[in-house]
Amino acid sequence: MVTWWWVRHGPTGRRDMNGWTDVPADLSETTRIERLIGFLPMDAPLVSSDLVRAVSTADALQRSRARLPHESGLREIHFGAWEARNFDDIQQEDPQLSRLYWESPGDVRPPGGESWNDMADRVNRVVDWLTGEAGDIIAVAHFGTILSQLQRALKCTASEVLEQTIDPLSVTRLHWDGKQWSTDLVNFQP
Repeated sequence: MVTWWWVRHGPTGRRDMNGWTDVPADLSETTRIERLIGFLPMDAPLVSSDLVRAVSTADALQRSRARLPHESGLREIHFGAWEARNFDDIQQEDPQLSRLYWESPGDVRPPGGESWNDMADRVNRVVDWLTGEAGDIIAVAHFGTILSQLQRALKCTASEVLEQTIDPLSVTRLHWDGKQWSTDLVNFQP
């Protein structure tokens, strides 16, 4: 059995389309971080997206845990020309495409960006590559990244999984038994 302990990075305070935009996390909630450190397995290696909000959160959680190299394949979805813009502006600019993107997630891409399926395939490749035969892995990543893996475990559609909440500094735990994925914790706040 392999267990992935997915941790969403600390809050950014952003309310825009923040995918590959490299913004810092607010890690001032030290009591929450200490509880999270105590909840996660101490002998599990730690990997994170290479974006600063995930790297700094992983740094705060590391302690004596082994650290794997930052992994760009664990980045959030890339919003392309929509990066760092608010939804209302995007909707005014291209109401049809923005509506399709959110109402029918899957293969719809923002200009110069990724579709939900593009992102999920990218993350799946990294997870499959890092998943061994047994043990635990702690991965500090992003809302969409974590949801893409929850989608695998739940065998649901992108629309269904996007109804889930994944809060900053929450844990979503997924298990691989060699044949299928399962979950027992989603958006858990230690």
